[in-house]
Amino acid sequence: MEQSLSSYKIFKTVADEGSFLKAAEKLYITQPAISKAVKKLEDTLGVKLFIREARGVRLTADGDMLYSHISTAFNSIYAAENAIKRKHSLGIGQLRIGTSATLCKYVLLPYLTNFVSQNPHIQVSIQCQSTNDTIALLNNGKIDVGLVGITDEGLVKKFYHLKESHYVFVATDTYLNRLRERGICSSEDILEQGNIMLLDRQNVSRHHIDRYFDENNIHPSNILEVNNMDLLIDFARISMGVACVIKEFVADDLTNGAFVEIPLKKPVASRKIGLATGKNTENEDSLKKFLNTIE
Repeated sequence: MEQSLSSYKIFKTVADEGSFLKAAEKLYITQPAISKAVKKLEDTLGVKLFIREARGVRLTADGDMLYSHISTAFNSIYAAENAIKRKHSLGIGQLRIGTSATLCKYVLLPYLTNFVSQNPHIQVSIQCQSTNDTIALLNNGKIDVGLVGITDEGLVKKFYHLKESHYVFVATDTYLNRLRERGICSSEDILEQGNIMLLDRQNVSRHHIDRYFDENNIHPSNILEVNNMDLLIDFARISMGVACVIKEFVADDLTNGAFVEIPLKKPVASRKIGLATGKNTENEDSLKKFLNTIE
C-alpha cells in the first residue's frame, strides 16, 4: 500500500463532506493540509480523484472507484473496533475445555451449567479425550483448562483440586451368584477368576489400577477392556462381570442395591480430580471467570 491510512481517511472524509473546508473542520486540520494530502494521493495513483466546483468537490469516476473500496476497508476496521469494544463490555469471549467423556458427564456438567448461565456471551468448546491427551493439549496451548484426574500435580502448571475419586469393584448379585455356584466366593478369587472389566491401557485410570494389582499380587485371568467408564457401568448392570469404576459415579446403584461393592483387604488409593491450567492463554479473562465460578 503506497499511501498511509491517514491519507485515505482524508480522501474519504472529503468525499463524504463534499468539501475540503468541511473535511478540514471535521478532522481538525488545516484546509491546505487537506489539499496537500489529496494532491499527493492523486499524484501517487496518477489519476484525478475530485472535480473542483464552486460549491465544493465531487468524485471523478476513478475517485468513485477508490471511494467504494476505501469505504469497505474502513467499514471493516470500524466493525473490528466495535467487536473488540463489545467483547469487553459484554464479556464476550471463548473458553476451550478438555476432559474425558466420563469426567465431563459426572463432574464438569454442574459447574458448566452455572458458568454458562452467568456468562452467556462466552463461547465454550469441549474436547473429550484421555487425561494424557488433555494434559498434552493443555501444555501445548491448544485448550485453556483441563478437567483431569491425576496423582502428580507436577504434570501441569497449576491444579485446582475439586474432589477425590475412589475406585471400587462392583457387580450385580446375579453375577456374583454365578461365581458362587462355581465356588468363587472370596474377594481375591473374584478378582482373579471373575470377568474383570477395566478401562483400556491408554487410560490413566487403568495404569492406576494395574499398579494396585501389582502391589497386591492380584492376577486377573479374564479381562474385558473398554475405553469409556459409562460402558463399564452399563456392562456391569447387565451382569457381564465385575467393573472397576469410580465409586462416586455409581453411588445411586450402590444405595439402591443394583450393585454390590466387592470388599478389598486394601482399598485402591484415591486420586484427585480437578481443573488444570497450562501455558498462558489468550482467553485469560474467560478462564478467570470460569475458575471464579467453581470457587
